[in-house]
Amino acid sequence: MVIIGYSGHAYVACGILQAAGQSVTGYCDLEEKEFNPFGLSYIGMETSPGAIEKIKKEGFFIAIGENFIRKRIFHQFATLQQYPVNAVHPSAIIDKTAVIADQGVMICAGVCINPLARIGTGAICNTGCIIEHECIVGEFAHIGPGAVLCGNVQVGEGSFIGAASVIRQGIIIGSNAMIGAGAVVVKNVRDNETVVGNPSKILVK
Repeated sequence: MVIIGYSGHAYVACGILQAAGQSVTGYCDLEEKEFNPFGLSYIGMETSPGAIEKIKKEGFFIAIGENFIRKRIFHQFATLQQYPVNAVHPSAIIDKTAVIADQGVMICAGVCINPLARIGTGAICNTGCIIEHECIVGEFAHIGPGAVLCGNVQVGEGSFIGAASVIRQGIIIGSNAMIGAGAVVVKNVRDNETVVGNPSKILVK
């Protein structure tokens, strides 16, 4: 298994893949890293012919927390008919009626995904978050550590839900929105909006 990206978020991904019985052997990044906690081989940028060949043979996971970059790399490899595996920690609790996309989803330790929830391609469910019944997490969204999505919440494509935030039941969050850490969201959030605070308010730049 090859991971794309090799910094803090990737360390978590490596831990998840190894806990799930996957062998991670190499990484792609802009340059070779001096700090190499998992003892992986550097195989160059993901666009290099050698890296692409190894990825085709061994499979890969995009270990990048930034939603836009993760999406871009995903589609880059999709043009080659290559798709990332899922990284699901064994301690995650996923109801049998939940639907998890097959490609590039990261579900960290202690995550709880309840009945009829849906998790889109390339989404991140970070450590200890709770995704309640019938929630929809869009493609390439990122649910931060300890965040809580109450029932029937919808999170649009590419949106980021900050650590320890709480989204009230039935709330709709648009695409590419950002919810600040610790926010309590009680109103719908439109596309591209940033909201912070308790109760949350739109951040005006």
